[in-house]
Formats: sequence, C-alpha cells, structure tokens
Amino acid sequence: MISGLTSGDYRKNSLSLNRSCELVSISKTAYYYKAKNRESDAKIEGYLKLLAQNHKRWGFNKMRLKAKSDEKPWNHKRVYRIYCKLGLNIRIKPRKRIPKGEARMLVQPINPNVCWSADFMSDALSCGDKFRTFNVIDDYNREALLVEAEASLPANKIINLLDKKAVFRGYPDVIRTDNGPEFRSATFKSWALKHNILIQYIQPGKPAQNGFIERFNRTYREEVLDMNLFSNLAEVKEITREWTKDYNNERPHESLDGLAPINFAKKREEALTRFRQENSSFRQY
Repeated sequence: MISGLTSGDYRKNSLSLNRSCELVSISKTAYYYKAKNRESDAKIEGYLKLLAQNHKRWGFNKMRLKAKSDEKPWNHKRVYRIYCKLGLNIRIKPRKRIPKGEARMLVQPINPNVCWSADFMSDALSCGDKFRTFNVIDDYNREALLVEAEASLPANKIINLLDKKAVFRGYPDVIRTDNGPEFRSATFKSWALKHNILIQYIQPGKPAQNGFIERFNRTYREEVLDMNLFSNLAEVKEITREWTKDYNNERPHESLDGLAPINFAKKREEALTRFRQENSSFRQY
C-alpha cells in the first residue's frame, strides 16, 4: 500500500514495466542487469607495465595485439583506460613547421658562379657503416664542384668545404638547397650572410625544384655508388675523384649541346668574346 492507496488502487494506477522503462529512457536489459564482481585493475596494470619495461617503443596497439595473442579476456576499452592512466603513451615528436617557400622556375644562368645547387646523398660500405656525400654543382654548366664523402657532414664541415672551393672559384650569388637541418642551421645562414650569398630554399617535398642537382645525383648513384662495393671511405673518395674528373671533362651532357661541362664553358666564353669584339668594332664604326 503506497500513500494511503489500497493494493487494488495501486494495481489500477501502476504502469507496466515496458512503459516505466520507456519513460526513464532505459532498456529492460539495463533494468535487469546486476553488476558483476570483476577483478581489479591491478592485474592489467602489472601486465602493461611489464610490456612497457621489455618493449619501450611499443604503443597501445602493439600491447593490445600482444594481450589478444596471449588470450587475455580484457576489453580493449578497459585496457586503453588503464594504459592512459599509467601514462604509458609514447610521445610523438611534433613535425617541425618549415616555411612553404616560393616555387621558382629552374633557369640556367648565362654566367658562372651565379647559382650553385647543393644536396646530400647516403650510402653504406661493405661492412655496413653508412656514409654521406655532399654534392655541389654550378648551374651554369652543371660542373661538379664538390662530391665529398664523409661519415658525418655537419654544417661546420660543409662550410669549410665551400670556403676551400671559393678560394679558387669565388663565392656564388645564390645557393639552392632543400630544407635539411644543415642548410637551415644558424651556422650556415650566418656564413651565407657574411659572404653575401642568398640561400634559395626549395619548397618542402618538391625535389624537382632543385632538378639540376637531383639529375646529377642520379648519375652519380648509377655510375659510382651502385656500381661499386666500397670497403672504406678512402676508396669512395678515390673512385669519386676519378669519376668527377671524367664527368667534368669527358662525359657528354645532353642539355649542354652534347658537350662536357668544361668544354661547354670554354665554348660559351669564346662565343661571348666574339660577341663583345663584334659589338666593340660596330660602335667604333
């Protein structure tokens, strides 16, 4: 009996179970559900801590798959909740935001030392030790100015290499590069500013904007790196030195009227000399 109502009155005014559940927006399954005495989280915590200790670079997905292969009866949502509670999330290094830059058309200069293109390449010795090469060409005649192989090439070292080359050739007006950390470093930027050199960065993910050096890299890869099994860096340097000499003086270049870079430069200089002489005699006349 509720609120003075008789049992008959209560039965007359009561709602059905379906109607009651509908009014409070729950299902009959939830109404009849009885919570189970599930095990504590301690077992899962211990399991995850052990995995994290033995596999420091495993994230949640790896741990979840491992638990599944070990036939653990835990719900993945519960495992993820405990995983986050323990702070096992692997820190993802944020991507460095690089300025998008400006797309510029590749143009062959009409004079030397106007624009140099620079880039790095990587390979390995027969013993598995890795090495890098620092490649620099003059866009004027595609002449290979530098192909230097070293185990490590930080900004200070590439600056020294460029300074040594500039003793005999002079500094360029522009150096075109990608967005590598060596070229983006404060050391390299300060060096360029000191020598009045403009650094022209290509847009990230657009290697075609540095097409002259990319084409050179392909030739160097096919004719030197892929054709030889090097045992030490001295061997890399010796073979590269001989190849560079042949590339600059003998190897025909299709985009240079079939001439080698040095021969192309000589022919261009002779043509410019004749042009100046003809113009000079015309002005005198």
